[in-house]
Amino acid sequence: MFRKILVANRAEIACRVLRTAHRLGYRTVAVFSDADADAPHVAMADEAVRIGAPPAAESYLKIAALLDAAHRAGADAVHPGYGFLSERADFARACAETGLVFIGPPPEAIAAMGDKAAAKRRMRGAGVPCAPGYLGDQQSDEHLSAEARRLGAPLLVKAVAGGGGRGMRLVRDLAALPEALAGARREAQSAFGSGTLMLERLIEGGRHIEIQVFADAHGNAVHLGERDCTAQRRRQKVIEEAPSPVVSPAMREAMGRDAVAAALAVGYRGAGTVEFIVDAELKHYFLEMNTRLQVEHPVTECITGFDLVEWQLRIASGEPLTNLVPRLQDDIRFAGHAIEARLYAEDPYDGWKPQTGRIDGWAPEAGEVRIDHGIVTGGEVTPYYDAMVAKFIAHGRDRADAVRRLTRALEEVPLFGPANNGRFLRDLVNHPQFTSASMTTTLLDEWLEAPEAREPLLVRPEPPEEAWRIAAALLAGPDHGSHGRPASVAQFSLTLLAGDGAHETKRTLRAPPEGVQIDVLEGTTLRCTVDGMRRRLRAHVSTGGGLQLAIDGAVFRFREASPYPAADAAVDPRRARAPVAGVVAHVSVAVGQAVQAGQPLVCVEAMKMEMWLNATAAGTVKAVHVAPKASVAAGAVLVELEIAQ
Repeated sequence: MFRKILVANRAEIACRVLRTAHRLGYRTVAVFSDADADAPHVAMADEAVRIGAPPAAESYLKIAALLDAAHRAGADAVHPGYGFLSERADFARACAETGLVFIGPPPEAIAAMGDKAAAKRRMRGAGVPCAPGYLGDQQSDEHLSAEARRLGAPLLVKAVAGGGGRGMRLVRDLAALPEALAGARREAQSAFGSGTLMLERLIEGGRHIEIQVFADAHGNAVHLGERDCTAQRRRQKVIEEAPSPVVSPAMREAMGRDAVAAALAVGYRGAGTVEFIVDAELKHYFLEMNTRLQVEHPVTECITGFDLVEWQLRIASGEPLTNLVPRLQDDIRFAGHAIEARLYAEDPYDGWKPQTGRIDGWAPEAGEVRIDHGIVTGGEVTPYYDAMVAKFIAHGRDRADAVRRLTRALEEVPLFGPANNGRFLRDLVNHPQFTSASMTTTLLDEWLEAPEAREPLLVRPEPPEEAWRIAAALLAGPDHGSHGRPASVAQFSLTLLAGDGAHETKRTLRAPPEGVQIDVLEGTTLRCTVDGMRRRLRAHVSTGGGLQLAIDGAVFRFREASPYPAADAAVDPRRARAPVAGVVAHVSVAVGQAVQAGQPLVCVEAMKMEMWLNATAAGTVKAVHVAPKASVAAGAVLVELEIAQ
């Protein structure tokens, strides 16, 4: 038995675990880095303990600091959430050795499934179908290249440790294999402490479908149906739904049977997810087992009515599954359809580049669907952690009903502050490829890589005429205008810029515009009347005169053009600057080296994404100001070049 739980995680998942723990009567302890001192999960817990500096390696990945926090607070159990240490066998083992209940599987099961190559070998032995691949210990580039030629392209290079798309590269041409091996190995070493790789033949036109399993300490195991996670970018999930629109009852039974067999084969306990790739003929192949709760678990909760965190806590305390479902598999029923959309602080119209900054406005309580999050107005999205800031989960009587509810929620609850993918999510769940259930795991990346025929979904939306007029009305007044016009000025020309500086459009309007009336209802909610048509909108006006206006799921940024000459904002080919704050992952040049236009110079990692800076002109490296693993601020000069004349 345990009474006080330390949640060894942050943000949305920490808040999620805390809610259920409190409902069940447990006392709770949060942990936080310096970047999270004022985060919602810290305020929600009964107690909180600082564990280190902002980088995860100096806080959330420090086993000793977490164990010390648990013992200082008198916790007798640890919930790892997902990510960070949740799939580290050494963390589960260390908890047990110091008298803490680890709310997850035994360390032996984590270790068995944590090495993906070894896990596939074990699954083959258990009769679970697996895709062709190389799972051996020989890791030289020469041997991996030989195995890749045997398998043939396209194939995936994958880290044997970790998950979440880290340490993974898609290779369609074997000529690109050396670069893929180096990149995957470097990223895996940084993220998981192991650069060991495996190869897997890519299932073309595949769907990513996973099965939620639970097992207890008494030999019982069940599955809770499937989740379809096919909509992905860069091998990371964007939309998840349950049930899958392509899975029949017979297919569900077969996949569920294989998933339960996988769990029993490793002596599993608690929540786990067995992931499969499904080909065009709907044959399924084992990918891996995530030995933790998944980000997308809420859609399973919606269609089953079960609280999966409650199940985790009760199983960890020794209860059998028969206390939760007396007839085990026969007691599990599914109702309706649920879809989850991940809100990322990223720019989907610029290669999904991660974004950081202050959260100017966030009101999730305004929505009519479940929104799991761990952010608050006035908080900060930092470069140290994952770019996901919230999850929208809609449950409907069928798939179309769930899409409609989710669409409305994404329009009703905008995030003001960092650029994000809210509009992209709204458009994606209404795209014909999604509504017809014909997505594949690579489709979004294929759209991105075809700029000559750019998919409209990835074209940056422009403000509609209505938005320009509303912005002019809001920014024209003496309280909001940036150039101090007196209230006695009745009509004037107002030049507005829309965009973020890098992607801007300009319009000149007569202001205040005729036919527009604005009433502030409450907080960020406005009632706008344009030519007799009234609608409710959300907006944020900053003290500096800038405006963020949410319309149809998009947040448009407006500001009044300055009458003063602007500094030249053109890219300086002499300096390579960090696009965001992050950590230097790789430096590929040295002082005195000649470089060509387009040649990679340095790689910055932030929010689970590697961003390469390339030379924009030919020249010679004049100075290198950073080394691998160095933390850098946004805009910092990393490499200087002497440009060839």
